[in-house]
Amino acid sequence: MSDARTTDRPGAAAVPGRAAAVPGPARSHEPDAGTAPRTPEQRGGGSRRPAPRSAARPGAGPRTPHRLTAVGGAVVTLGATFLGGALDFWLFAGSGIVMGLAYVAACFQVAVRVRPADLAVAPISGPIAFAITLLVLGGGPGGGFVGRIISLATGLALQAGWLFTGTAVSAVIALARHVALTRARRRG
Repeated sequence: MSDARTTDRPGAAAVPGRAAAVPGPARSHEPDAGTAPRTPEQRGGGSRRPAPRSAARPGAGPRTPHRLTAVGGAVVTLGATFLGGALDFWLFAGSGIVMGLAYVAACFQVAVRVRPADLAVAPISGPIAFAITLLVLGGGPGGGFVGRIISLATGLALQAGWLFTGTAVSAVIALARHVALTRARRRG
């Protein structure tokens, strides 16, 4: 007595005494050209409600701004100041306006975005970035090491307004953030 079971799937093997364990031909997950895509209700999902938007995002809650580390703050300050200085020296023969504006903007952004643990970086990295930019871009033709130092001193003297403005902006913001964080810790 042979018990041959038949299946409705083409390509499935009939095994006597067992249900067909061999899968049929692989199906594509893409809908055929002649069939319409199935809706969630047709797939057996029933009538599900979509999840609320706030629950769909991991870490939903009030957004906090991205914080810079100490190294990140120094890199941002140096990069923005150097880019402003390069544009200034190449386009305007070193007038100092573009470099000064870029420096003040970078000092402001770093002071606002640096992590609370790294607040001291904001007023310290600015003048260092300013001096490095002047040292690299401010040297005239020839002169060697002494010429670069004299050019740096001249650049710092001529651009002192921008240097003090950017440094003061970052120092005031860092000090205000430090006071606010200290008061918040005392309350909490």
